Parts: sequence; C-alpha cells; structure tokens
Amino acid sequence: MPVSFDRREFDQLLRLYGRMVAANEWRDYAVDHLRDRAVFSVYRRARDMPLYQIVKDPRLARKQGMYSVVGQNGAILKRGPDLARVLAVFDRKLRLVGT
Repeated sequence: MPVSFDRREFDQLLRLYGRMVAANEWRDYAVDHLRDRAVFSVYRRARDMPLYQIVKDPRLARKQGMYSVVGQNGAILKRGPDLARVLAVFDRKLRLVGT
C-alpha cells in the first residue's frame, strides 16, 4: 500500500505552499504517493525540475526521522521526526529574503 500524507501533514504543507506563493517564490506543486515514501514537490514553473521535495519516508522513522526537505541538487536541507520543525527551514529562508 502506498505511503501518503495524512490530513494534518497535508494541511501543514498547503499552508507553507500558500505562504510561498504569496511571497512569489513557488507557483506549482505535485504530490506523489509511492510504495516506500510520499513526496510533495514544489516548482517555480510547472515545466522546471522541483525546487524542493518534502519527503515522508516511514522506514527512517527510528533513524534520522521520517521527514526531510531535499533541495534541487539532491542535498538534504533538513531532516527530522516532526514535520513542522523540518518545514521551519523555509521560515529561515523567508527571513533572509525579507531583510
């Protein structure tokens, strides 16, 4: 059975997406429910490669944490067991842009 984001997780992702759209950073998203992980990808333009991928991988829950934010180059920007804390990596980026 594929891994998916639950309602609470998806709500957090969409609130972040709305903030980033309002900041004119993101313009499109895609959700993939794969057998081993769920992926929320965000894009500047629909035809581009994803800027970021927010991944839920339950296999890593007891190790580094099941949530991670992966950059466009494949580097893991933040990983942990709590989605809200992992998504906080985008708050820091917004503060840098705003100053």
